[in-house]
Amino acid sequence: MDATTKGVEALKNEIRHEVRGIFKMNMKFEDWSVPETDDRKAAGLILIEMQNALDKLKDEFQAGEYDNY
Repeated sequence: MDATTKGVEALKNEIRHEVRGIFKMNMKFEDWSVPETDDRKAAGLILIEMQNALDKLKDEFQAGEYDNY
């Protein structure tokens, strides 16, 4: 295993924790701003937006924007 792979492997749990935290934070914001919100629907919509953001990052990556970050 090369050094880059080892480094990312060490970050794996932190990345997952942070992604879950972003999701939960947005669920709280939705509950605060719309108290009668449908939590299941809100969760689905938030996940769609998070996926859209990940897809955009993936496109930027594939375009080489992070080759020399």
